[in-house]
Amino acid sequence: MSGPLEQLLEEEEALQFDHLSHEDALALGLRLLERARRDRLPVVVDVTLAGRCVLQCALPGSRPDNHDWVRRKRNTVNRFWHSSYYMGRYYASKGTSLADKPYLDPAEYADHGGGFPLLLRGTGCIGSITVSGLPQEEDHALVVGVLREWLAGQTRRDT
Repeated sequence: MSGPLEQLLEEEEALQFDHLSHEDALALGLRLLERARRDRLPVVVDVTLAGRCVLQCALPGSRPDNHDWVRRKRNTVNRFWHSSYYMGRYYASKGTSLADKPYLDPAEYADHGGGFPLLLRGTGCIGSITVSGLPQEEDHALVVGVLREWLAGQTRRDT
């Protein structure tokens, strides 16, 4: 049986794209935004592709700090090519955190759940999809749930 870290890595392996255009990334972000609006979640949603902001929206109840959390989670994803939740759990398993690393400024990086890499199969990380405003496990679960739905829909359309 695999442990929590292995399960998070398996999640990243499963949630990869065969192709992802700017329009696809926008549609994915809108799907995430629709879910958050439907559930009245007080979050900031962000989708970045190739270093460009495709979508960012603050929903009612979110706070200005959520934008900074999004930025720091996005930086973590872009640096490590892993979800920000994985990075937090990885360092916690070692009894430390990103904030303890002398070469990483905690004002620039966050190892809390909610940031997920947009991984292009055979290429690597080409962007990120990020949520902030809920407890970190819920931020992560929201992003992963929407990615699973999206990719399942893509698979049905491709067959």
